[in-house]
Amino acid sequence: MEYRHTPVLLAEVTQHLSLNPGSIIVDCTLGGAGHAKRIADSIAPTGILVGIDQDESALTAAATTLRLGQQAILLKGNFGELDRLLVEAGIPFADGFLFDLGVSSPQLDLPERGFSYHQDAPLDMRMDPLLNPLTAAHVVNEYSEEDLTRIIREYGEERWASRIAAFVVAARSRRSLATTLELVDVIKDAIPASARRQGGHPARRTFQALRMEVNGELGVLESGIRAAIRWLKPGGRIVVISYHSLEDRVVKRVFAELARGCECPPDVPICTCGREPVLRLVTRRPVVPTADEIAENPRARSARLRTAERV
Repeated sequence: MEYRHTPVLLAEVTQHLSLNPGSIIVDCTLGGAGHAKRIADSIAPTGILVGIDQDESALTAAATTLRLGQQAILLKGNFGELDRLLVEAGIPFADGFLFDLGVSSPQLDLPERGFSYHQDAPLDMRMDPLLNPLTAAHVVNEYSEEDLTRIIREYGEERWASRIAAFVVAARSRRSLATTLELVDVIKDAIPASARRQGGHPARRTFQALRMEVNGELGVLESGIRAAIRWLKPGGRIVVISYHSLEDRVVKRVFAELARGCECPPDVPICTCGREPVLRLVTRRPVVPTADEIAENPRARSARLRTAERV
């Protein structure tokens, strides 16, 4: 299947990164290179694009999407190891970073990856099947009921988390859950019929929670953002698109912390703490997709974009 990807908030990303010819831009979540293609065109002919992804098929597709002659460095890895990857890229600094979090459309659309609750496939959900031994099948069949409840409640913000976990444990006691649609059936049984008629597909939140657990997404997000900020030159910008309130809260908290200056009490005439802001907040509130974009690309509906600038 062709590695297709419709970039979310493309115009807004282009605007917020303040792209110029000669810039060095790092796309930490390359995907199908939808954003990267626009970035590369905007910084040509002397700019450098560094594209990072842990999915080998994404890197292969990106190499095809980007025009021959564009200065692009494509690296396989997770942005949790950003320092190592950027040393490998051989760049001295960056003028901008882009993080487009979550799972990309091609990963959802390929049944064998196990991300989708619409198609039957093995319970996998690994972004990097070669390096990550933990699968969704292991989580579903081996985690305790208490841990399943915690993961589904925290990462999926699912009100029926404890009931879903209990139904999963009961189902796996009879036979291991091996496929996505087997799990979907258990989730549907766990959620009362009246609740299933509201809020989209009943398995959406649980699948999101499992994906985040399998790939350790929240664990690497903060370290990746902080590393990116260290590599930013003054005036450089970091743009983060999140699709989940937990992700957005991490981004908002780190940005706010690094944008704070003096913390001395207001009655102290001279600053003694010496704290200076590292960032300037460009977006006080997150930028969201327009109604037209959501109609054209429904997967954009939960996107939230935040931008900060290195001072």
